[in-house]
Amino acid sequence: MDFTNFGLHSQLLPLISAAGYSNPTPIQEQAIPHVLAGRDVLGLAQTGTGKTAAFVLPILHRLEAGPRRQVRCLVIAPTRELAAQIEGVFEQFAGPFGLRSCAVYGGVGAKPQLDHFRRGTEIIVACPGRLLDHLQQKSVDLSHVETLVLDEADHMFDMGFLPNIRRIISYLPRQRQTMLFSATMPSEIRHLAMEVLHNPETVEIGHAAPVDTVTHALYPVAQHLKPQLLFHILDDLKSDSVIVFTRTKFRAKRLSEQLVKRGMRAAQLQGNMSQNKRQDSLDGFRKGDYHILVATDIAARGIDVSCVSHVINFDIPDTVDAYTHRIGRTGRALQTGQAFTLVTEEDRGEIAAIERLLGYYIKRQLMPGFDYNEAPSQQHREAFSRPPLPPRGGRSGRPSSSSSSSPRPQGASASAGVGAHRAGGSGRPARPSYGASSGAAGGRGGSGMRSRGGRSFG
Repeated sequence: MDFTNFGLHSQLLPLISAAGYSNPTPIQEQAIPHVLAGRDVLGLAQTGTGKTAAFVLPILHRLEAGPRRQVRCLVIAPTRELAAQIEGVFEQFAGPFGLRSCAVYGGVGAKPQLDHFRRGTEIIVACPGRLLDHLQQKSVDLSHVETLVLDEADHMFDMGFLPNIRRIISYLPRQRQTMLFSATMPSEIRHLAMEVLHNPETVEIGHAAPVDTVTHALYPVAQHLKPQLLFHILDDLKSDSVIVFTRTKFRAKRLSEQLVKRGMRAAQLQGNMSQNKRQDSLDGFRKGDYHILVATDIAARGIDVSCVSHVINFDIPDTVDAYTHRIGRTGRALQTGQAFTLVTEEDRGEIAAIERLLGYYIKRQLMPGFDYNEAPSQQHREAFSRPPLPPRGGRSGRPSSSSSSSPRPQGASASAGVGAHRAGGSGRPARPSYGASSGAAGGRGGSGMRSRGGRSFG
Protein backbone atom coordinates (compact mmCIF):
# COMPACT_ATOMS: atom_id res chain seq x y z
CA MET A 1 0.00 0.00 0.00
CA ASP A 2 1.15 3.56 -0.68
CA PHE A 3 -0.25 7.02 0.02
CA THR A 4 -2.10 7.17 -3.30
CA ASN A 5 -4.52 4.53 -2.00
CA PHE A 6 -5.99 6.84 0.66
CA GLY A 7 -7.60 9.28 -1.77
CA LEU A 8 -5.70 12.22 -0.32
CA HIS A 9 -5.77 15.53 -2.21
CA SER A 10 -3.60 15.35 -5.32
CA GLN A 11 -1.52 18.35 -4.21
CA LEU A 12 -0.45 16.50 -1.08
CA LEU A 13 1.08 13.56 -2.92
CA PRO A 14 4.19 15.29 -4.36
CA LEU A 15 4.85 16.89 -0.97
CA ILE A 16 4.62 13.47 0.69
CA SER A 17 7.14 12.09 -1.79
CA ALA A 18 9.44 15.09 -1.32
CA ALA A 19 9.35 14.51 2.45
CA GLY A 20 10.74 11.03 1.90
CA TYR A 21 7.55 9.13 2.77
CA SER A 22 7.27 6.06 0.55
CA ASN A 23 4.87 3.69 2.27
CA PRO A 24 2.60 4.49 5.21
CA THR A 25 3.52 3.12 8.62
CA PRO A 26 0.99 0.83 10.35
CA ILE A 27 -0.51 3.68 12.43
CA GLN A 28 -0.87 5.80 9.29
CA GLU A 29 -2.36 2.95 7.28
CA GLN A 30 -5.03 2.30 9.90
CA ALA A 31 -5.75 5.83 11.17
CA ILE A 32 -5.82 7.94 8.00
CA PRO A 33 -9.01 6.38 6.53
CA HIS A 34 -10.90 7.01 9.81
CA VAL A 35 -9.70 10.61 10.02
CA LEU A 36 -10.65 11.23 6.39
CA ALA A 37 -14.13 9.86 7.16
CA GLY A 38 -14.54 12.37 10.01
CA ARG A 39 -14.65 9.77 12.80
CA ASP A 40 -13.22 10.22 16.28
CA VAL A 41 -9.99 8.27 16.66
CA LEU A 42 -8.01 6.88 19.56
CA GLY A 43 -4.56 6.11 18.13
CA LEU A 44 -2.18 4.04 20.20
CA ALA A 45 1.23 3.26 18.77
CA GLN A 46 4.85 2.97 19.78
CA THR A 47 6.73 6.22 19.67
CA GLY A 48 8.59 6.89 16.44
CA THR A 49 5.98 5.23 14.21
CA GLY A 50 4.59 8.29 12.44
CA LYS A 51 1.64 9.41 14.58
CA THR A 52 2.00 13.06 13.57
CA ALA A 53 1.60 12.44 9.84
CA ALA A 54 -1.30 10.11 10.65
CA PHE A 55 -3.39 13.12 11.63
CA VAL A 56 -1.73 16.03 9.81
CA LEU A 57 -2.23 14.70 6.28
CA PRO A 58 -5.95 13.83 6.51
CA ILE A 59 -6.71 17.02 8.45
CA LEU A 60 -5.21 19.17 5.69
CA HIS A 61 -7.24 17.20 3.13
CA ARG A 62 -10.45 17.96 5.04
CA LEU A 63 -9.63 21.63 5.70
CA GLU A 64 -8.85 22.40 2.05
CA ALA A 65 -12.51 22.75 1.04
CA GLY A 66 -13.67 25.02 3.86
CA PRO A 67 -13.56 28.70 4.88
CA ARG A 68 -10.39 30.64 5.69
CA ARG A 69 -9.32 33.15 8.35
CA GLN A 70 -10.93 31.29 11.25
CA VAL A 71 -9.52 28.61 13.55
CA ARG A 72 -10.80 25.27 12.27
CA CYS A 73 -8.23 22.85 13.73
CA LEU A 74 -6.78 22.85 17.25
CA VAL A 75 -3.92 20.55 18.29
CA ILE A 76 -2.89 20.49 21.94
CA ALA A 77 0.54 19.18 22.92
CA PRO A 78 2.21 18.84 26.33
CA THR A 79 5.52 20.60 25.58
CA ARG A 80 6.67 23.65 23.65
CA GLU A 81 9.13 21.61 21.61
CA LEU A 82 6.47 19.15 20.51
CA ALA A 83 4.03 21.97 19.66
CA ALA A 84 6.67 23.66 17.49
CA GLN A 85 7.50 20.37 15.81
CA ILE A 86 3.87 19.56 14.95
CA GLU A 87 3.26 23.07 13.64
CA GLY A 88 6.31 22.65 11.43
CA VAL A 89 4.79 19.52 9.88
CA PHE A 90 1.54 21.37 9.17
CA GLU A 91 3.52 24.20 7.57
CA GLN A 92 5.47 21.71 5.48
CA PHE A 93 2.32 20.36 3.81
CA ALA A 94 -0.18 23.24 3.99
CA GLY A 95 1.37 25.58 1.43
CA PRO A 96 -0.64 24.58 -1.69
CA PHE A 97 -3.94 25.09 0.15
CA GLY A 98 -3.33 28.56 1.54
CA LEU A 99 -3.88 27.23 5.05
CA ARG A 100 -2.01 29.01 7.81
CA SER A 101 -0.81 27.58 11.10
CA CYS A 102 0.80 28.95 14.24
CA ALA A 103 2.33 27.53 17.40
CA VAL A 104 1.11 28.91 20.72
CA TYR A 105 3.13 28.36 23.90
CA GLY A 106 4.68 30.21 26.81
CA GLY A 107 8.26 31.28 27.37
CA VAL A 108 8.11 33.68 24.41
CA GLY A 109 6.35 36.96 23.76
CA ALA A 110 2.62 36.89 23.06
CA LYS A 111 2.66 39.58 20.37
CA PRO A 112 3.63 37.35 17.40
CA GLN A 113 0.86 34.96 18.39
CA LEU A 114 -1.65 37.82 18.61
CA ASP A 115 -0.55 38.98 15.16
CA HIS A 116 -1.29 35.52 13.78
CA PHE A 117 -4.76 35.59 15.33
CA ARG A 118 -5.53 39.04 13.86
CA ARG A 119 -4.41 38.04 10.39
CA GLY A 120 -6.43 34.86 10.60
CA THR A 121 -5.09 31.34 11.03
CA GLU A 122 -6.85 28.07 10.34
CA ILE A 123 -4.64 25.78 12.46
CA ILE A 124 -3.38 26.32 16.00
CA VAL A 125 -0.93 23.97 17.73
CA ALA A 126 -0.77 24.95 21.37
CA CYS A 127 0.31 24.15 24.89
CA PRO A 128 -2.56 24.45 27.38
CA GLY A 129 -1.26 27.27 29.59
CA ARG A 130 -0.63 29.97 27.00
CA LEU A 131 -3.76 29.01 25.03
CA LEU A 132 -5.88 29.49 28.15
CA ASP A 133 -4.30 32.91 28.67
CA HIS A 134 -5.39 33.92 25.17
CA LEU A 135 -8.88 32.51 25.67
CA GLN A 136 -9.34 34.37 28.94
CA GLN A 137 -8.16 37.56 27.25
CA LYS A 138 -10.62 36.85 24.40
CA SER A 139 -7.84 37.23 21.90
CA VAL A 140 -8.64 34.02 20.04
CA ASP A 141 -11.94 32.50 18.92
CA LEU A 142 -12.31 28.71 18.92
CA SER A 143 -16.04 28.59 18.16
CA HIS A 144 -15.41 27.36 14.59
CA VAL A 145 -13.08 24.48 15.45
CA GLU A 146 -13.96 21.40 13.42
CA THR A 147 -11.13 19.11 14.59
CA LEU A 148 -9.47 18.72 17.98
CA VAL A 149 -6.30 16.65 18.40
CA LEU A 150 -4.76 15.80 21.76
CA ASP A 151 -1.24 14.53 21.12
CA GLU A 152 0.73 12.54 23.71
CA ALA A 153 -2.63 12.01 25.37
CA ASP A 154 -1.35 10.02 28.35
CA HIS A 155 0.64 13.05 29.45
CA MET A 156 -2.14 15.48 28.58
CA PHE A 157 -4.56 13.56 30.77
CA ASP A 158 -2.24 13.49 33.73
CA MET A 159 -4.10 15.05 36.66
CA GLY A 160 -2.17 18.28 36.40
CA PHE A 161 -3.33 18.87 32.81
CA LEU A 162 -6.93 17.71 33.06
CA PRO A 163 -8.48 20.95 34.45
CA ASN A 164 -6.84 23.03 31.71
CA ILE A 165 -7.92 20.57 29.01
CA ARG A 166 -11.51 20.67 30.25
CA ARG A 167 -11.53 24.47 30.30
CA ILE A 168 -10.19 24.64 26.76
CA ILE A 169 -12.76 22.11 25.53
CA SER A 170 -15.54 24.26 27.00
CA TYR A 171 -14.67 26.90 24.37
CA LEU A 172 -15.10 24.44 21.48
CA PRO A 173 -18.25 23.46 19.57
CA ARG A 174 -19.86 20.24 20.73
CA GLN A 175 -20.07 19.00 17.17
CA ARG A 176 -16.48 18.30 16.16
CA GLN A 177 -14.04 15.55 15.31
CA THR A 178 -11.74 14.61 18.19
CA MET A 179 -8.58 12.51 18.08
CA LEU A 180 -6.18 11.30 20.73
CA PHE A 181 -2.75 10.00 19.77
CA SER A 182 -0.22 8.61 22.17
CA ALA A 183 2.46 5.99 22.65
CA THR A 184 1.01 4.89 26.00
CA MET A 185 -2.41 5.20 27.62
CA PRO A 186 -2.77 3.70 31.12
CA SER A 187 -6.16 2.13 31.71
CA GLU A 188 -6.69 4.08 34.93
CA ILE A 189 -7.20 7.28 32.92
CA ARG A 190 -9.12 5.70 30.04
CA HIS A 191 -12.44 7.12 31.29
CA LEU A 192 -10.98 10.64 31.08
CA ALA A 193 -10.24 10.13 27.39
CA MET A 194 -13.72 8.76 26.82
CA GLU A 195 -15.21 12.05 28.00
CA VAL A 196 -14.04 13.80 24.84
CA LEU A 197 -14.47 11.02 22.27
CA HIS A 198 -17.73 9.92 20.62
CA ASN A 199 -17.82 6.30 19.41
CA PRO A 200 -14.11 6.39 18.58
CA GLU A 201 -12.29 4.07 16.24
CA THR A 202 -9.40 2.55 18.19
CA VAL A 203 -6.16 2.00 16.31
CA GLU A 204 -3.63 0.10 18.39
CA ILE A 205 -0.18 -0.75 17.02
CA GLY A 206 1.85 -2.59 19.68
CA HIS A 207 1.84 0.41 21.99
CA ALA A 208 2.61 -1.45 25.22
CA ALA A 209 6.31 -2.10 24.61
CA PRO A 210 9.22 -0.08 23.25
CA VAL A 211 10.02 -0.41 19.56
CA ASP A 212 11.75 -3.67 18.68
CA THR A 213 14.38 -1.90 16.57
CA VAL A 214 16.18 -0.86 19.79
CA THR A 215 18.66 -3.05 21.67
CA HIS A 216 19.00 -2.56 25.42
CA ALA A 217 21.92 -2.82 27.86
CA LEU A 218 22.47 -2.02 31.53
CA TYR A 219 25.75 -0.63 32.89
CA PRO A 220 26.02 -1.28 36.66
CA VAL A 221 28.13 1.35 38.42
CA ALA A 222 28.48 3.07 41.78
CA GLN A 223 26.60 6.36 41.96
CA HIS A 224 29.73 8.49 42.33
CA LEU A 225 31.28 6.93 39.20
CA LYS A 226 28.36 7.58 36.89
CA PRO A 227 29.81 10.74 35.29
CA GLN A 228 33.16 9.11 34.61
CA LEU A 229 31.52 6.00 33.15
CA LEU A 230 29.33 8.18 30.90
CA PHE A 231 32.42 10.01 29.61
CA HIS A 232 34.12 6.66 29.00
CA ILE A 233 31.12 5.32 27.07
CA LEU A 234 30.83 8.46 24.94
CA ASP A 235 34.55 8.40 24.14
CA ASP A 236 34.17 4.79 23.04
CA LEU A 237 31.03 5.38 20.94
CA LYS A 238 32.33 8.28 18.89
CA SER A 239 28.74 8.84 17.71
CA ASP A 240 27.50 12.15 16.35
CA SER A 241 23.92 11.76 17.62
CA VAL A 242 23.39 10.74 21.25
CA ILE A 243 20.72 11.81 23.74
CA VAL A 244 21.60 11.53 27.44
CA PHE A 245 18.66 11.66 29.85
CA THR A 246 18.85 12.81 33.46
CA ARG A 247 16.14 12.97 36.07
CA THR A 248 16.83 16.57 37.14
CA LYS A 249 17.48 19.91 35.47
CA PHE A 250 20.53 20.41 37.68
CA ARG A 251 22.18 17.24 36.44
CA ALA A 252 21.39 18.00 32.81
CA LYS A 253 23.09 21.37 33.17
CA ARG A 254 26.16 20.07 34.99
CA LEU A 255 26.66 17.08 32.72
CA SER A 256 26.41 19.26 29.63
CA GLU A 257 28.96 21.68 31.06
CA GLN A 258 31.32 18.80 31.94
CA LEU A 259 31.04 17.36 28.42
CA VAL A 260 31.81 20.73 26.84
CA LYS A 261 34.87 21.07 29.10
CA ARG A 262 36.03 17.70 27.79
CA GLY A 263 35.88 19.04 24.23
CA MET A 264 32.62 17.35 23.25
CA ARG A 265 29.99 19.10 21.16
CA ALA A 266 27.19 18.95 23.72
CA ALA A 267 24.09 21.00 24.48
CA GLN A 268 21.48 20.86 27.22
CA LEU A 269 17.67 20.83 27.08
CA GLN A 270 15.91 21.43 30.38
CA GLY A 271 13.11 23.48 31.84
CA ASN A 272 15.17 26.27 33.42
CA MET A 273 16.29 27.44 29.99
CA SER A 274 14.44 30.12 28.05
CA GLN A 275 12.37 28.86 25.14
CA ASN A 276 14.74 30.42 22.62
CA LYS A 277 17.73 28.63 24.16
CA ARG A 278 15.83 25.35 24.30
CA GLN A 279 14.94 25.67 20.64
CA ASP A 280 18.53 26.58 19.75
CA SER A 281 19.76 23.42 21.48
CA LEU A 282 17.22 21.25 19.71
CA ASP A 283 17.82 22.84 16.31
CA GLY A 284 21.60 22.56 16.73
CA PHE A 285 21.29 18.89 17.62
CA ARG A 286 19.06 18.24 14.59
CA LYS A 287 21.52 19.98 12.25
CA GLY A 288 24.55 18.20 13.71
CA ASP A 289 26.10 21.25 15.35
CA TYR A 290 25.86 19.32 18.63
CA HIS A 291 26.58 15.61 18.81
CA ILE A 292 25.25 15.08 22.34
CA LEU A 293 22.00 16.42 23.80
CA VAL A 294 21.73 16.19 27.60
CA ALA A 295 18.07 16.44 28.49
CA THR A 296 15.41 15.92 31.09
CA ASP A 297 12.23 14.10 30.11
CA ILE A 298 11.00 17.25 28.38
CA ALA A 299 12.77 15.90 25.28
CA ALA A 300 11.22 12.44 25.48
CA ARG A 301 7.68 13.43 24.51
CA GLY A 302 7.30 13.08 20.77
CA ILE A 303 10.39 15.01 19.73
CA ASP A 304 11.41 13.67 16.33
CA VAL A 305 15.14 13.86 15.62
CA SER A 306 16.15 11.50 12.87
CA CYS A 307 19.13 9.14 13.09
CA VAL A 308 19.73 9.26 16.86
CA SER A 309 22.07 6.28 17.29
CA HIS A 310 22.04 5.98 21.09
CA VAL A 311 19.93 6.95 24.07
CA ILE A 312 21.76 6.83 27.40
CA ASN A 313 19.83 6.99 30.67
CA PHE A 314 22.21 8.62 33.11
CA ASP A 315 19.42 8.27 35.69
CA ILE A 316 16.99 5.40 35.29
CA PRO A 317 13.46 6.74 34.67
CA ASP A 318 10.89 6.24 37.42
CA THR A 319 8.12 4.72 35.25
CA VAL A 320 8.10 2.16 32.48
CA ASP A 321 6.14 4.64 30.35
CA ALA A 322 8.97 7.17 30.75
CA TYR A 323 11.45 4.48 29.69
CA THR A 324 9.37 3.79 26.58
CA HIS A 325 9.29 7.48 25.67
CA ARG A 326 12.99 8.02 26.32
CA ILE A 327 14.32 5.12 24.30
CA GLY A 328 11.81 5.89 21.55
CA ARG A 329 14.10 8.75 20.50
CA THR A 330 16.26 6.11 18.79
CA GLY A 331 15.30 3.25 16.50
CA ARG A 332 12.70 5.46 14.81
CA ALA A 333 11.00 4.75 11.49
CA LEU A 334 12.35 1.18 11.37
CA GLN A 335 15.97 2.27 11.89
CA THR A 336 18.03 0.53 14.56
CA GLY A 337 19.23 2.12 17.77
CA GLN A 338 20.73 1.32 21.16
CA ALA A 339 19.58 2.21 24.66
CA PHE A 340 22.08 2.17 27.53
CA THR A 341 21.07 2.70 31.16
CA LEU A 342 23.51 3.40 34.00
CA VAL A 343 22.18 1.59 37.05
CA THR A 344 23.07 1.47 40.73
CA GLU A 345 22.18 -0.82 43.60
CA GLU A 346 19.19 1.42 44.28
CA ASP A 347 17.59 0.71 40.90
CA ARG A 348 16.54 -2.93 41.32
CA GLY A 349 12.78 -2.35 41.24
CA GLU A 350 12.95 -0.16 38.14
CA ILE A 351 15.11 -2.74 36.36
CA ALA A 352 12.63 -5.50 37.17
CA ALA A 353 9.72 -3.45 35.82
CA ILE A 354 11.55 -2.66 32.57
CA GLU A 355 12.45 -6.32 32.10
CA ARG A 356 8.82 -7.31 32.58
CA LEU A 357 7.83 -4.74 29.98
CA LEU A 358 10.36 -6.08 27.48
CA GLY A 359 9.71 -9.71 28.38
CA TYR A 360 13.37 -10.66 28.69
CA TYR A 361 16.47 -10.24 30.81
CA ILE A 362 18.53 -7.20 29.77
CA LYS A 363 22.22 -7.80 29.18
CA ARG A 364 24.57 -6.31 31.81
CA GLN A 365 27.80 -4.77 30.53
CA LEU A 366 31.12 -3.59 31.91
CA MET A 367 33.29 -1.11 30.03
CA PRO A 368 36.78 -2.50 29.38
CA GLY A 369 39.49 -0.30 30.88
CA PHE A 370 37.20 1.52 33.30
CA ASP A 371 38.21 1.59 36.98
CA TYR A 372 35.14 0.50 38.92
CA ASN A 373 37.06 0.55 42.22
CA GLU A 374 37.88 4.25 42.23
CA ALA A 375 36.93 5.95 45.51
CA PRO A 376 34.71 9.06 45.44
CA SER A 377 36.73 12.25 45.08
CA GLN A 378 35.96 15.76 46.23
CA GLN A 379 35.53 16.72 42.57
CA HIS A 380 32.83 14.06 42.16
CA ARG A 381 31.03 15.27 45.26
CA GLU A 382 31.11 18.91 44.17
CA ALA A 383 30.14 18.34 40.55
CA PHE A 384 27.12 16.14 41.22
CA SER A 385 26.30 16.72 44.87
CA ARG A 386 22.54 16.95 44.44
CA PRO A 387 20.84 13.55 44.31
CA PRO A 388 18.18 12.90 41.67
CA LEU A 389 14.63 13.80 42.64
CA PRO A 390 12.52 11.05 44.24
CA PRO A 391 10.06 9.38 41.88
CA ARG A 392 6.88 11.27 41.08
CA GLY A 393 3.69 10.70 43.01
CA GLY A 394 4.96 12.00 46.35
CA ARG A 395 7.12 8.97 47.21
CA SER A 396 10.06 10.11 49.31
CA GLY A 397 11.68 6.72 49.67
CA ARG A 398 12.37 3.60 47.71
CA PRO A 399 9.89 0.72 47.84
CA SER A 400 10.63 -2.19 50.12
CA SER A 401 11.93 -5.52 48.97
CA SER A 402 8.74 -7.26 50.03
CA SER A 403 6.61 -5.49 47.45
CA SER A 404 7.02 -7.99 44.65
CA SER A 405 5.82 -11.47 43.93
CA SER A 406 5.93 -11.09 40.16
CA PRO A 407 7.38 -13.88 37.99
CA ARG A 408 10.82 -13.44 36.49
CA PRO A 409 11.12 -12.19 32.91
CA GLN A 410 11.59 -14.87 30.35
CA GLY A 411 15.22 -15.97 30.30
CA ALA A 412 16.11 -14.54 33.75
CA SER A 413 17.44 -16.76 36.50
CA ALA A 414 16.67 -16.45 40.18
CA SER A 415 20.10 -14.99 40.86
CA ALA A 416 20.17 -12.66 37.86
CA GLY A 417 20.43 -9.00 38.71
CA VAL A 418 22.32 -5.88 37.93
CA GLY A 419 25.59 -7.80 37.97
CA ALA A 420 27.47 -7.08 34.76
CA HIS A 421 29.18 -9.19 32.13
CA ARG A 422 32.24 -7.77 30.49
CA ALA A 423 31.58 -6.75 26.91
CA GLY A 424 32.42 -9.71 24.71
CA GLY A 425 32.95 -12.07 27.68
CA SER A 426 30.96 -14.34 29.95
CA GLY A 427 32.58 -13.90 33.36
CA ARG A 428 30.73 -12.24 36.23
CA PRO A 429 32.93 -9.81 38.16
CA ALA A 430 32.93 -9.46 41.90
CA ARG A 431 31.68 -5.91 41.57
CA PRO A 432 29.54 -4.14 40.68
CA SER A 433 26.95 -6.84 41.32
CA TYR A 434 23.72 -5.27 42.40
CA GLY A 435 20.82 -7.81 42.68
CA ALA A 436 17.89 -8.31 41.23
CA SER A 437 15.55 -9.45 38.57
CA SER A 438 11.77 -9.50 39.01
CA GLY A 439 10.91 -11.10 42.31
CA ALA A 440 14.50 -11.66 43.43
CA ALA A 441 14.80 -12.04 47.18
CA GLY A 442 16.59 -9.28 49.00
CA GLY A 443 15.99 -6.70 46.23
CA ARG A 444 13.56 -3.85 46.17
CA GLY A 445 11.10 -6.00 44.28
CA GLY A 446 9.51 -5.83 40.90
CA SER A 447 7.02 -3.07 41.70
CA GLY A 448 9.55 -0.32 42.32
CA MET A 449 8.77 1.42 39.01
CA ARG A 450 5.24 2.74 38.65
CA SER A 451 3.47 1.69 35.48
CA ARG A 452 0.42 3.91 36.15
CA GLY A 453 -1.91 1.00 35.72
CA GLY A 454 -2.66 -1.38 32.91
CA ARG A 455 -2.10 -0.87 29.24
CA SER A 456 -5.07 -2.34 27.42
CA PHE A 457 -8.28 -0.81 26.17
CA GLY A 458 -9.81 -4.24 25.62
